[in-house]
Amino acid sequence: MTLDRRTLITGTAATAALGGLPLRPARAQAATIKIGVLNDQSGVYRDISGPTSVACVRQAVQDFGSRGFNVEVVAGDHQNKPDVGSNIARQWLDRDGVDVIVDVPNSAVALAVNGVVRERNKVYLNSTAATADLTGPQCSPNTVHWTYDTWMLARSTGGAMVKAGGDTWYFITADYAFGHALERDTANFVRAQNGRVVGAVRHPLSNTDYSSFLVQAQASRAKVIGLANAGADTINTVKQAAEFGLTRRGTKIAVLLMFINDVHGLGLQAAQGLVCTETFYWDLNDRTRAFTNKVRPHLAGNMPAMSHAGCYSAVLHYLKAAADMGVAQAKASGTEAVARMKAMPTDDDCFGAGSIRADGRKIHPSYLFEVKSPAESKGAWDYYKLLQTTPAEEAFRPLAEGGCPLVRS
Repeated sequence: MTLDRRTLITGTAATAALGGLPLRPARAQAATIKIGVLNDQSGVYRDISGPTSVACVRQAVQDFGSRGFNVEVVAGDHQNKPDVGSNIARQWLDRDGVDVIVDVPNSAVALAVNGVVRERNKVYLNSTAATADLTGPQCSPNTVHWTYDTWMLARSTGGAMVKAGGDTWYFITADYAFGHALERDTANFVRAQNGRVVGAVRHPLSNTDYSSFLVQAQASRAKVIGLANAGADTINTVKQAAEFGLTRRGTKIAVLLMFINDVHGLGLQAAQGLVCTETFYWDLNDRTRAFTNKVRPHLAGNMPAMSHAGCYSAVLHYLKAAADMGVAQAKASGTEAVARMKAMPTDDDCFGAGSIRADGRKIHPSYLFEVKSPAESKGAWDYYKLLQTTPAEEAFRPLAEGGCPLVRS
């Protein structure tokens, strides 16, 4: 049954597990491409990656259809530890015959996996790690950075806050590669617009008590508290900031990376008025609603965010490239497979038409959203109103400014 928008907002999601369905009938002697979804299945980033990313990858395989070869999907939990993530990647590539690694939230893990995949000449399709270094100093001919990055988030959300008068900032930052990159890129935009960074504090991943950090931020008298964290860390920080009454005193909270799943976890009463940037929203247009209709019954009550949509879109485009160049060649050389992906225009229901640059950056528009109030929302997951669209050619860091060794000056 096809759901219309009203039904999708108000209806109850089915919970059938797509992972239990066969993706291909068995074929003797057919070549097989093996895709490994490596992410956080149990921790702070589970809702924005985890089983929902796996389901979206399986949906991409199903939508790709039969093209003369089989596709197998496996999943692993990196536990937000770079050593665990790189060890799983090595085992998959060296022993288990995995050709492509997808997703990988947590920038520290992503940078480690980026190196392993390059050494083995396979393919890495990053969706959920944010560090823009993956298309900068750490760019690789084997990697495509699909969905968003710290430069884009800083430009969109950070830039909008400064233009609205938030010219003094204090950062509460997750103390690992992602948080450092997001704070760095946002601070650069703040200073470029004649704003000032008056202080910063860093917290460990999966922290629970933010009271001391919020007290320091409040004492700085900054107009904006920038949250350079994500997932459950962001949810907990926003909740405790509300308990402190910071916004009632005129302080603005800049949530530099937030997903619709985080809004759901916060509830509209706590999240209303927050501004965030995503590159996908289920209710953005007819195509995004069509994708959501297909995949939602397999998400056990979750909803696709841009991170999940990126997994779908990246895998679908990779499979098209593999079919175009020949499976044997795609499996033999990750650099050649990625080169073919860059040579082909992208187009899918999640992001529409796009392209992949020489540095591995996938190009598409970004969207600045404001979270609706409870009175404005028409039902479950009807959370965003669009404030601004940044066109694809302006949304991401200019090619010449990233420092990617693959880009000729």
